[in-house]
Amino acid sequence: MPRTLVDPRPPIPAPYRTEDRVAIQEMARDFAMSRVLPVANRLDPEHGLIPDELRQQLGELGFFGIMVPERYGGLGLGVFEYALITEELSRAWLSVASIIARSGMALSLDPTQREKYLPLAAKGEWLGCFAMSEPGAGSDIASIRTRAQKTDGGWLLTGQKMWCTFADQADCILVVARNKPYDPAHRHSGIRQFAVHKAPGAFPEGVSGSPIRKIGYHGWRTFELSFDECFVPDDCLVGSQKAETADDVGFKQTAAAMTTPRIHTAARSIGLARGALEDSIAYAQQREQFGRPIGDFQVTRFKIAKMASEIEACRALMYQVAANADAGEKSDMGGAMAKYLASEMSEKVTSEALQIHGGAGYTTDFPIERYWRDARLTKIFEGTSEIMQRIISDHLLPSSPLR
Repeated sequence: MPRTLVDPRPPIPAPYRTEDRVAIQEMARDFAMSRVLPVANRLDPEHGLIPDELRQQLGELGFFGIMVPERYGGLGLGVFEYALITEELSRAWLSVASIIARSGMALSLDPTQREKYLPLAAKGEWLGCFAMSEPGAGSDIASIRTRAQKTDGGWLLTGQKMWCTFADQADCILVVARNKPYDPAHRHSGIRQFAVHKAPGAFPEGVSGSPIRKIGYHGWRTFELSFDECFVPDDCLVGSQKAETADDVGFKQTAAAMTTPRIHTAARSIGLARGALEDSIAYAQQREQFGRPIGDFQVTRFKIAKMASEIEACRALMYQVAANADAGEKSDMGGAMAKYLASEMSEKVTSEALQIHGGAGYTTDFPIERYWRDARLTKIFEGTSEIMQRIISDHLLPSSPLR
C-alpha cells in the first residue's frame, strides 16, 4: 500500500503566525521546490552558475527587497520574514538563498547613494559583494591590513581580500579597510568601509581576482581579490563612518552589522537540514532491504526522529531571535546562539541523511551530498562556530584581567 508522505515542517508557531507570514512562506516554498530545486539538481554537480532568468524571477517576487523600505520599491518587511523566505530557498539551493542578501548591502551606502541604488537593489538589478576577510584576517576583523590612503577627491585602496563571493558579477564591492597603518596597540582604530562601484562581469581599475577552488557553495564564484591603489571617491566612504566620527566607529559598525547575517545563516542551515530530512523520509519509505522499507527499522526511524527534533529546536530559537531583532532588541548574543546551534545541527543532520541514503548518498545523483557539503560551510562563514562560542561566553562570563 502506498504511504502518505507527511510534511515534516511544522506550521509557524502561534505567537508569530499571521496570515501574511503563512502566505509568504507558502509562496517561497512553492517557488523553491518548483523553480529552484530542478535548477540546483542540474547545475550544482557541474558547478554551473545561477541563471540570470532565476535571478530575474527572484526579483519579480520581491525576494531581493524583503527588508528594503516600501518607498524604495521593497517589501518593507522584517528579519522574521527574511528568515522564513531564506529557509525555504535554502531547502532547494543554499546559493540562491544567499544571493538575496546581496541587495541589502545598498542599505549601508551613503544617503545620496541609497536613493540611487536601493530601488534597483529591491528588484535585484543592483547586487553587492563583501570584502572583509584577508589571508591573515578572518574572524579577527581588527587585524585587517588593507589600507585606504587619502588622496585628492577620494581614497586609494591597497591590499588582499579573501572569500569574496560574487565579486565578478556584483555591481559593487563593499571593502573593509583601515585609513591609518595597523597599530597593535590600537587594533580597532581607523577601520572603515568603502563602496567600490563597478560593472557586472568585470573588475574595476586597480582590482584583479582569482577564483577560489571550493568544494561546495556552487552557483557562483568566490574570489581572492588584489587591490592596487584602487581609487574610490569620497562619497563612497560608507554611512556614518566619515573621517570626523569616532576612530573605532568602523569596527563597531562592521561587528554590529553581523547579527542579521547570522540569523540569515541560521535560516540557511535549517533549510539545508530540512531538505536532507525531507529527502530521507521519502527515501526511507522507498528503499527496501531484507524485504521491508528501511523506514520500518528502528535505527532509521530514530535517526529521523532525532533529526526532526533538532531542526525544530533550532528553528524555534531562530524565530525568537528574529522577532527580537524586529522589535529593536540588541540581539548579538542571540544571533550568535542561533547561528552556532543551527550550523552545528545542519552538519550533523545532513551527515545522518547521507548515511540513511547509503552509497546512493555519496553520489551526485541525489542532492543529499550537496546539502552535506554546503552545511559544512555554515560552520565557517559569518563567523566560525568557535567565534560564536566566544561571543556567547563573553556575554555570560567576565574576562579575567591580564597579569
